[in-house]
Amino acid sequence: QGEDVRLLEREFADYCGAAHACAVANGTDALQLALRAYGIGPGDEVVTVANTFIATGEAILLVGAKPVFVDVDPLTANIDPARVAAAVTPFTRAILPVHLYGQCVDMDALRAAAPGIPILEDAAHAHGATYGERRAGSLGEVAAFSFYPSKVMGALGDGGIVTTSDPELEARLRQLRYMGQTSVKHE
Repeated sequence: QGEDVRLLEREFADYCGAAHACAVANGTDALQLALRAYGIGPGDEVVTVANTFIATGEAILLVGAKPVFVDVDPLTANIDPARVAAAVTPFTRAILPVHLYGQCVDMDALRAAAPGIPILEDAAHAHGATYGERRAGSLGEVAAFSFYPSKVMGALGDGGIVTTSDPELEARLRQLRYMGQTSVKHE
């Protein structure tokens, strides 16, 4: 959490077109902390897809929420907005689409399918992917990336990052990543 991490966060946020980025231990933590920052927990539902790495559903379970799996569009293998619309209930607190195979989810159709429900992007394999003129990481209210060595942009070990343009959400993410503390004491 020193100067190099702050530089990575600033450069990655700028690259994605987001106002903020918060580095975390790994992609699963990125997903879980994004959900926690939104206050998602027991009794809540999060609509997502099953054709992803287990970490997507696992993060939802780790915060105590219920994953609601919907099928994908057979042409893109990305979440099917029509099925999202049918899956939304009064308990739905977020939509967690997975950008897959270098292509972003149809965000306009997804927003129309679930108006007013926050979209938390699983962008673990979408570093640099675009939707129109915008990059993954700036399309939803928050996005989670992984730097696991097998990802599009891998690290020498594990790593993750969360992007957002919401300053209050960014402050909650920073506090959550550091066990509730608001300042780093070991720099």
